[in-house]
Amino acid sequence: MTNSDTLADSVVDQARDYYDSGDADNFYYHVWGGEDIHIGLYESPDEPILDASRRTVEHIGRRLDHRPANTSVLDIGAGYGGAARYLVEQKNFRVTCLNLSTVQNERNRRRNAELGLSDRIEVIDGSFEAVPMPDASVDVVWSQDAILHSGRREQVFREVDRVLRPGGDFVFTDPMQAEGVDEAVLAPVLARIHLASMGSFEAYRRFAAALDWEEVQIEDLSPQLVNHYARVKQVLEEREEELKQVCTDDYRERMKAGLDHWVKAGRQNALAWGILHFRKPA
Repeated sequence: MTNSDTLADSVVDQARDYYDSGDADNFYYHVWGGEDIHIGLYESPDEPILDASRRTVEHIGRRLDHRPANTSVLDIGAGYGGAARYLVEQKNFRVTCLNLSTVQNERNRRRNAELGLSDRIEVIDGSFEAVPMPDASVDVVWSQDAILHSGRREQVFREVDRVLRPGGDFVFTDPMQAEGVDEAVLAPVLARIHLASMGSFEAYRRFAAALDWEEVQIEDLSPQLVNHYARVKQVLEEREEELKQVCTDDYRERMKAGLDHWVKAGRQNALAWGILHFRKPA
């Protein structure tokens, strides 16, 4: 195993350990509302995070309006499974959730069972760098704000290509770095998430081109990244007393500092975010 492989494995392990921690689980579950832990599309600065996050899911979902009932979807980095439940309830799709965090996955399974959706949503513990599914087994791969946690992002694309059927769609969002970014501006963000770099619109286009995918649409929504992280910090501060009961002081203070780094880097145009939609050749 090379040093780069070891570092990439470490990134995966750190992501799993972080999201399985009680602090992180309680923070994301309580602040986001237990459905989505992804960047929202905000119509006002003080909008509930849950509403803005659901708007993102609905907006991405419209990219799949051409897909019929019983379309098979793989959600990589599925979190609490809110997108999967939306796709099942609103579009009558079948969804497999693949996620590193066993804690999130258990919450996902319990919620699906409560809603009677367990027969339409399968939840798998695993990594999107080595998807435990057969070749050409799904119609759509979906992902929200998860690929940044990989140290092998091009490998993630290769795995998506492997499991997609011909003509399949890959639609995803990801916090990214801007092209030609000042490394000093980005450094505090990378340190917070234990990464040496982030993806970019340009890098993801290159990965897709190498696989001969069609670029269906790329929507740059970068200002929403700043809106989101600013809103999350605001909610953290407004609900500080409540969160003291479920998150340690150290975690809350580190979260505030991390959110400040995201907002500052975003306002300096060092970060990017948007919806990327590619299609595998038929």
